[in-house]
Amino acid sequence: MSESWHRGAAAVATLTFDVDAETPILARGRGYAQHAGTMSHQAYGPDVGLPRILDLLDEFGIPATFFVPGWVAEHRPGLAWSIVERGHEVAHHSYSHRPPTSMTPEEERADFERGLAVFADQGIEIAGHRAALWAASWQTAELVAEYGLRYDSSLMGDDRPYRVATASGDIVELPVHWSLDDWEQYAYLPEPDIGSVIESPGKALELWRAELDGMRHYRCLFNLCMHPFLSGRPGRAMALRGLLEYALGCGDVRFARCRDVADAALADPGLLTRRPRTPVVDPDVYPG
Repeated sequence: MSESWHRGAAAVATLTFDVDAETPILARGRGYAQHAGTMSHQAYGPDVGLPRILDLLDEFGIPATFFVPGWVAEHRPGLAWSIVERGHEVAHHSYSHRPPTSMTPEEERADFERGLAVFADQGIEIAGHRAALWAASWQTAELVAEYGLRYDSSLMGDDRPYRVATASGDIVELPVHWSLDDWEQYAYLPEPDIGSVIESPGKALELWRAELDGMRHYRCLFNLCMHPFLSGRPGRAMALRGLLEYALGCGDVRFARCRDVADAALADPGLLTRRPRTPVVDPDVYPG
């Protein structure tokens, strides 16, 4: 077998689902807990969208990774195990879904630890992490390494996996991009404002097929990020079905869980190492 991370495939596809439920809204303010309509909009994800997505993945025999905030796993006992039992991966997605860039280093560490503790209590092994809103701080990758996780999926420094060097050791980054996120296509709430445009599922399918074709040409990681409260809705689930049928029909796309891609990347002697660092900023040029 090839030692390269892609194992000979033209593109590797990771289907990832952020099972956020109510957390992105509560992170805007706990007062939204009193908004019954808004809370029902978010609860649709784990209650309706998630089972529909799991059934779809079963039908195609495709493995996926589900990034779950610790708060969601804690308040819905059994949810994380219902994912693992069907052959998928559950990964760390903070505890509270507050972005690291909004917290002090001490707050970020406490939130990170609290999320990990939930999964430890539930007996679920965690290999990877994704920052809330992809808003990683310069400390985030080091926390991932310090706590023994193998990969992160929050940064945008490439369209292939790469190593990130930290003071606590190297991890693999599985990069993301806004063009491969259903939030930019489908998210809408009037209060709090989380998006203002609801695109056609056909447009999203067209976009994602074009990205997949480009990534097949350049041998990249097609790291698609979806949310059950968005992509679990009927027309959007059918668009996802169409994407899976197209990718499988190409014959050169390999689907894998994030943890498996990370393990292949760690074993790849040719994997690039990047050393992200805070840029030196001249205050005379960039005040404030």
